[in-house]
Amino acid sequence: MAPRLRKLALTAHVSASVGWLGAVLVFLALAVVGLTSPDARTVRAVYLAMEPAAWYALVPLAGASLLTGVIQSLGTTWGLFRHYWVLFKLLINVGAIVVRLMYTETLGYLAGVAAAPEPDPDVLRSPSVLIHTVLAVVLLLLATLLAVFKPRGQMRFAASRTAAPQQ
Repeated sequence: MAPRLRKLALTAHVSASVGWLGAVLVFLALAVVGLTSPDARTVRAVYLAMEPAAWYALVPLAGASLLTGVIQSLGTTWGLFRHYWVLFKLLINVGAIVVRLMYTETLGYLAGVAAAPEPDPDVLRSPSVLIHTVLAVVLLLLATLLAVFKPRGQMRFAASRTAAPQQ
């Protein structure tokens, strides 16, 4: 990949990844408010805001992070399956996206409960959203640590290819 294109791809990847982490941190703040607020209207508003935020912010940013990360890895010497840390970042990203997509159904259910004329307050006080969001923050921070520190170690087949003499 040409240097300018590589920098553009890196900028896109970092922007999408930072946006995703920021959106998850906003979700964390909303989850805390939803769990701790004594005002029932505030709790309802939290869940009514979370569902569209998941579909229009979290899911697109997560997808953009995955796509730009794959492009970045395939277009640079890091490679997608050459270094353990790149593979771990890929697995974290894919796993977090799968869980997020599955969890959007739960957010839809909670938004439906919040929109009901007489919502069940016990359903809206579930710690489920907080637990999932904390786990997402931990995973995204782990991926960030891997990207910054780039631990040593190549995949076995990649190490043998680079150690073999060039013919």
